[in-house]
Amino acid sequence: QLQFVESGGGLVQSGGSLRLSCKVSRATLVNYGIGWFRQAPGKEREGVSCISRGGGSMNYADSVKGRFTISRDSAKNTVYLQMNNLKPEDTAVYYCAARYLGSTSQCDHTIFDYWGQGTQVTVSS
Repeated sequence: QLQFVESGGGLVQSGGSLRLSCKVSRATLVNYGIGWFRQAPGKEREGVSCISRGGGSMNYADSVKGRFTISRDSAKNTVYLQMNNLKPEDTAVYYCAARYLGSTSQCDHTIFDYWGQGTQVTVSS
């Protein structure tokens, strides 16, 4: 069964940057659409950015457009989320998720099959 190793979270000041990594094991990344989701205390889980298994289609939440970039490196079986100009409202636990044969960048968390353990991102003002 597919497994993830997430890394890159931490504490950063407003305006700073972080890069989250999601390394996939026990599966071939090319077979999966990948998404990054986040959940803040007391809020519902929301889609941040998703990328199709081929990498040709990407989707971003309006709140992160122009600041976050999703990418994938099939050779390393890893998906990244580059987060720039971070804001306090970006503070949340960020989760990597995979959708088998996900050929679109649809970013609805209910259609994703596998989930990582999450990594905390905290942005101070």
